[in-house]
Amino acid sequence: MNFDLKSTEFWDPQATRKELLRVFDVCHGCRVCQTLCPSFVNLFQWIDDAFGSVDGLSEKQINDVIDQCYQCKLCYPICPYIPPHEWDIDYPRMMMRANMVRKKQNVATFGDKLLGNVDLVGTLSSYAAGMANWANRNPKVRALMEKYLGIHKDRLLPTFHSETFAKWFKKRRRAVIAAGGEKVVLFYTCTVNYNEPEIGKAAVAVMEKNGIDCQVPAQQCCGLPFLDSGQVDQAMKKIEANVASLSKLIRQGYKVVVPSASCSYMLKREYPLFLPTDDSRLVAENTYDLSEYLVHLNSQGKLVKNFTGDVGKIRYHQPCHLKAQDIGFKAQDLLKLIPGSEVKRMQCCSGHDGSWSVKKEFFEESMKVGKPLFKFMQADAEACTSTDCPLSAIQIQQGTGKKPVHPIVLMARAYGLDPDKSS
Repeated sequence: MNFDLKSTEFWDPQATRKELLRVFDVCHGCRVCQTLCPSFVNLFQWIDDAFGSVDGLSEKQINDVIDQCYQCKLCYPICPYIPPHEWDIDYPRMMMRANMVRKKQNVATFGDKLLGNVDLVGTLSSYAAGMANWANRNPKVRALMEKYLGIHKDRLLPTFHSETFAKWFKKRRRAVIAAGGEKVVLFYTCTVNYNEPEIGKAAVAVMEKNGIDCQVPAQQCCGLPFLDSGQVDQAMKKIEANVASLSKLIRQGYKVVVPSASCSYMLKREYPLFLPTDDSRLVAENTYDLSEYLVHLNSQGKLVKNFTGDVGKIRYHQPCHLKAQDIGFKAQDLLKLIPGSEVKRMQCCSGHDGSWSVKKEFFEESMKVGKPLFKFMQADAEACTSTDCPLSAIQIQQGTGKKPVHPIVLMARAYGLDPDKSS
């Protein structure tokens, strides 16, 4: 599939439609992804209704299939036709391309623009965190948000903090780290910065506990929310800025660690695609999921294991964008290093998927997608629940009433660390 943003063919609606139908036809003949997501379920049903002909799909059906692909990437590990196969099937990126071409013809809605610009929303909301949190929980305001922004009135929304992670890190008292050791850049992500600073604080505390020099340079949202809404020009600005900042430090010997699966996936897999430069490839090659990095450290005999706390039983959810990275179960491996821990894992989609479940037309369906995970998390009332994805945590809280914690927070607790006391 052509994914050259500078190619006229990429942006040609007719060429895009032709390639889209080719992909649909191949997938229809295979069906290994039959039940992975609503996009596949409906695609195959509608092709069957058209007696096996992709040409029989209506424009509405095609658009619905595009909208129902929420970019979980779970088809990657099992698809037999992904590149370098000659059939060159890349279903998620085909849906992404079709959405971008569609949005170029039809300007993104105000709701799409708002959901895509996480840095703007986060910055403004952190300045008035009390008011933002009140509005997000007020039924009358939520009804207006549903009507004018397309955000479902029942969707739990993240909590904002007046002190973002970046502000906390800037003012804190830095630990003295011996020279010559491991060096990392924490790409903290917009969700951690504005909504879950505890995760960032725990990451810094764990790094410093292990004698790792942890830097937090200037950075922006990874760009994925803009891509979700087809706003590629805005996403490219984010990508270019982050690549410039991160590649400079990588050349000084730093590795990039990321506490959110979607953002680490973005840096590893999408940056070289959207910005095919030496610098973006350098960033991709030196980026680690946070647990992946710590497990790598342990394999070298460098991870401190003088744990003092007990985390007990844990029910762990592996996010889709970690499974798609094909790196194994690093968070589970990490948590098992804590003496006395009992970790049970489930890998399935939570149904949140970026901004997809936030939208009024997909919220109810997102809750159906997440039902198996909700059941798993509720099976043991005594167990602590955990996930690497802050958005999945919100979805699990929506479905179970109990919000999971990030594995790095559990690690900090096991070390007996209180990051705020060192701030």
